[in-house]
Amino acid sequence: MRYIRFFNELSIGDVPQVGGKNASLGEMYNELTSQNINIPNGFATTSEAYWLLLSQDDLKEKIYETLKNIDAKNTKELQDKGKKVRELILNTKMPKELEDEIKNAYTKLSKEYSSDSTDVAVRSSGTAEDLPDASFAGQQETFLNVNTPNELLHSVHRCFASLFNDRAISYRDSRGYDHFKVALSVGVQKMVRSDESSSGVMFSIDTQSGSDKLVLINSIWGLGENIVSGRVNADEFLVYKPTLKKGINTILKRSLGSKKERLIYADSSKNTLNIKTSKEEQNSFSIDDQDVIELAKQAVIIEDHYKKPMDIEWAKDAKDNKLYIVQARPETVQSKKQTSSHIQEYTLNSKGAKVLTSGIAAGDRIGSGRVHIINDISEFSEFKDGEVLVAPTTNPDWEPVMKKASAVVTDKGSRTCHAAIVAREIGVTAVVGCGDATKVLKNGQSVTVSCASGNEGFIYDGELDYSVKDIDLAELKPTKTHLFMNVADPSQAFKLAQMPNDGVGLARMEFIMNHSINTHPMALVDMHKGKSVRDEEKIRAFMAPYTDAKEFFINRLSEGIGTIAAAFYPKPVIVRTSDFKSNEYKNMPGGFDYEAEEENPMIGFRGASRYYDESCRESFEWECEALKFVRDDMGLDNVKVMFPFVRTVDEGKKVIEVMNSQGLAQGKNNLEVYAMCEIPANVILADEFLEVFDGFSIGSNDLTQLTLGVDRDSAKIAHIFDERNNAIKKMLKMVIDVSNEKGKYIGICGQAPSDYPEITKFLVESGISSISLNPDSLYKMHKVVTELEGKT
Repeated sequence: MRYIRFFNELSIGDVPQVGGKNASLGEMYNELTSQNINIPNGFATTSEAYWLLLSQDDLKEKIYETLKNIDAKNTKELQDKGKKVRELILNTKMPKELEDEIKNAYTKLSKEYSSDSTDVAVRSSGTAEDLPDASFAGQQETFLNVNTPNELLHSVHRCFASLFNDRAISYRDSRGYDHFKVALSVGVQKMVRSDESSSGVMFSIDTQSGSDKLVLINSIWGLGENIVSGRVNADEFLVYKPTLKKGINTILKRSLGSKKERLIYADSSKNTLNIKTSKEEQNSFSIDDQDVIELAKQAVIIEDHYKKPMDIEWAKDAKDNKLYIVQARPETVQSKKQTSSHIQEYTLNSKGAKVLTSGIAAGDRIGSGRVHIINDISEFSEFKDGEVLVAPTTNPDWEPVMKKASAVVTDKGSRTCHAAIVAREIGVTAVVGCGDATKVLKNGQSVTVSCASGNEGFIYDGELDYSVKDIDLAELKPTKTHLFMNVADPSQAFKLAQMPNDGVGLARMEFIMNHSINTHPMALVDMHKGKSVRDEEKIRAFMAPYTDAKEFFINRLSEGIGTIAAAFYPKPVIVRTSDFKSNEYKNMPGGFDYEAEEENPMIGFRGASRYYDESCRESFEWECEALKFVRDDMGLDNVKVMFPFVRTVDEGKKVIEVMNSQGLAQGKNNLEVYAMCEIPANVILADEFLEVFDGFSIGSNDLTQLTLGVDRDSAKIAHIFDERNNAIKKMLKMVIDVSNEKGKYIGICGQAPSDYPEITKFLVESGISSISLNPDSLYKMHKVVTELEGKT
């Protein structure tokens, strides 16, 4: 046939004749079927078929005259002329020789599938030989469940016309492309019966972070057009490729989408129909873990074949339960970007602006917007993206609204309070401990929040001009002192891992628990035992699609930990077990019945003391199970474990005994167990603690608080809280010396080195093994360490 090519006649070299989509389908059909990549068979019209149509009745010349001198930015003109061109094409009869070839090819394809008129998908594929970006995804039409010869001819005709959709005309016009340098091929492919199953899209690269270590999979119920069009919120999965290639199935993320509709075959004159999904379907994943892993493996095979990141559409057939690949094209966004090694340096350009209030700066960014004062979590729904969040204080429940803010300002708190810590880690400007922000600032007032002036942060009247300087971290040289990062949010891990680093010195488990589990762990333990708990309806709604509380806890926690570990693999990732205070636990869903009122939770029932206490031991055992799963089942043995607030040596022994009993054994598979050095007793008895633990990581926040007797959440005495105090420096030197004498790991993950270059200098001179910094401090402190080491 002159105008038709079946998939077995095509390869990737045939893009000029049949376009990228169809050439890729032919390539995979011929080259990857032997590797268990299932490609439904089909055929494509050639570019010659398109030009044949345009040669009829002077059609090409008519189109040219219609589009000559078009102002594509004029919406009305674009719509009118686009419609006219499409009508010209549709009113031009398809040449008989082309019609006959299409019918004959359809008959041949139908017989292959034991049918007189099989159901096919009809898709457009641009064939611009010299203009690789002359079209983009979704620019032309797709028709599903086409099942008669005449309907097929009509669909092919409409595909030809769709080369002149308004969006396609505008796209080419904006790039100066000649409309007649682009032709169109139509792909006709046997349908996969995913209308009764599931379908989706996957990328062999993470579209958010750009990491090439991930496969991103989206999945919905029914035909895939709903996911491509964005009509349905899909389930999402992330699979880690390095371990997958070793035969270890590491699923880092399972996120449930609402999936409120399903596109199915229609019995009426329409080919397809959207119907509402059931509550059970909405609260269930549309594919299981086995499907996720199989799809990820196929994505890797396809990527390896093409030697580039790929954007792939897939479908699961309800008849034979097999997974099929229905499209594959190169990924066009992240793969064009260079891996970022840049950070930004903020500078306020306006001088003499009115200062409304000031406080303690968290980070070094600048943000601006309109003030929105919030006093209670019940007001969260009123907060809009880009507003400046002003509040008396915050706690872990406020993290979601903080992520929407352009800046955060609080009355209370210090540099190490919740608002400051979270703001740094999510990259939001924050000034805390202002004392009067909720009184001085007014709702709707435009302000600029600046942390670009050192320790003190300022809130200025009006939205002021500021600049951001880009700094290339790739120029940084390796240092003898290991520079780690503090990482809390798994969703940021792969992006942060692109910065020069030696690993993660602190991954806070409680941040993962608060975001992904959001329930008092002992409430989940009791639910697992079949007991009723307070807030159970709310908890079960958050758990969906999980019904078993333990499975929910283990999966969510292991996914969060595993994501951070995978992002930095094989570099060490030190995970600190949960360190919520009793008041924070009490405020969690289900938490009221499990926590006593404490006058000072900061030095109350927290840290290691909870792990062996019978009232909390079982929840700690679940934490250990999750850690063991990450190391053993997910293959991420770069995870090291660290316990917080270990008050006595005996307490350390008790906790390790509980941990060992869960199969997470110290020393097994090279597992190292550290303790936070954050209590004066840890320093005074360092030699004894280091007989139990493999090393220390200094928590300068609590160590300063307990050494100086300062409540670090108190704005009134915040000026006393200072890690540069000689008493603190003496403590630091003592524990570093003992650790080095015993050949044990000694690092620091507290706030001090992120804020004070002089502390960083002191630590390096004292011989510390590693310094773990907030990401926004990495560049500044790297320069300090490099210069210092260069002098020694």
